[in-house]
Amino acid sequence: MNLLETLLIGLRGVTANRLRSGLTVLGILIGVAAVIVLVAVGNGSSLAVTQSIEKLGTNTLTIRHGTFGPPGSGGRTQFKDLTVADATALVDDALAPDVLSASPVVSAQATCTYEGTSYDTSVTGTWPSYFEASNSAIASGTYFVNDDVVNSRRTVVLGQTVVDELFGTVDPLGAEIVCGGTPFTVTGVLESKGSSGFSDSDDVIVAPLTAVQSHLTGYGSLDTILVQTVSADVQDAAQSEVYAILDDRHDTTDTSSRDYQVLNQASLISTVEDTSQVFTVLLGAVAAISLLVGGIGITNIMLVTVTERTREIGIRKAIGASKAAIMGQFLVEATVLSIIGGVLGVVVAVVVTRFQIAGTTPVILPLSVIGAFGVSVALGLFFGSYPANRAASLRPIEALRHE
Repeated sequence: MNLLETLLIGLRGVTANRLRSGLTVLGILIGVAAVIVLVAVGNGSSLAVTQSIEKLGTNTLTIRHGTFGPPGSGGRTQFKDLTVADATALVDDALAPDVLSASPVVSAQATCTYEGTSYDTSVTGTWPSYFEASNSAIASGTYFVNDDVVNSRRTVVLGQTVVDELFGTVDPLGAEIVCGGTPFTVTGVLESKGSSGFSDSDDVIVAPLTAVQSHLTGYGSLDTILVQTVSADVQDAAQSEVYAILDDRHDTTDTSSRDYQVLNQASLISTVEDTSQVFTVLLGAVAAISLLVGGIGITNIMLVTVTERTREIGIRKAIGASKAAIMGQFLVEATVLSIIGGVLGVVVAVVVTRFQIAGTTPVILPLSVIGAFGVSVALGLFFGSYPANRAASLRPIEALRHE
């Protein structure tokens, strides 16, 4: 028996019981689609988080208040607040030549209202240099300026989400909103940065530091200081300069007990990418279990098929069919089922990933498509080999006696 005849007999076996074959294909389809979709979701989440961080500026350092050393390290008993004076000290051509600007930042959650419409959002108090450091471009109107900070003017620049929620289609420029019981005048609207997952970069209000401190947060420690470096290439050097200045100002004698932390944006992106990669692999591994279950389904179906067609196998062997021909027939059936399931799984995955899933836009990795399809075919061959070998090993006389 030649190869073509073996293929034709195998294909007839697949179509002989359409319901059984369809359910087997469905198992492989779900497994392949799950692997591709979940890996795409993990990859999309990773890209979204990375892009969100990059939108804050790739040449920035973020200084946070608080102690981050191990418990009991350094024996430090007094901690100093992050202050505006700290931010001012960081902009020093002699001590910190790689630092371009330093923007003190405080923030508060507040309910803002406009003509009966209210919305809960974050109000950030800072200096004008914050906009350039955080890549916050103006879409309409103007930023506030240093004179507004000096005079504690109640002016605000709104993110696009806040504009949509409070004003709808109304032009917000020049309008007055009330945040935390204090009126602020809208002077500008920021360009949209978009959202990623559950994080919305446009859900923000930015106002002069002194105005926010006077009416919303008080004059305690700063939440952060956003440092803009001369370029992304000198971040490590700038970070060392920041440590040197703040260690001196905060009387730090043991670097393990600093009362502040400096976050390097480049290091943060690298860490997020590594974490997201592990997350994506984990998702793919979970999805691969369903693909394995589909392979086991092929074994079950093919064993049932061998049992049902025992007499047919006996007749074929009695008239001269070789062991290789019998084995090839059942391997063809198993492989065809896995190929059909793999192709349909890829199609379903491509359709599903055109929609957002849990607020994330999936991004398909070509390697995951090739891998999932290849594994589905390999599973067909692997899980079909045992039933095929069992069929080929039947003795003709015993097979003919089978009822």
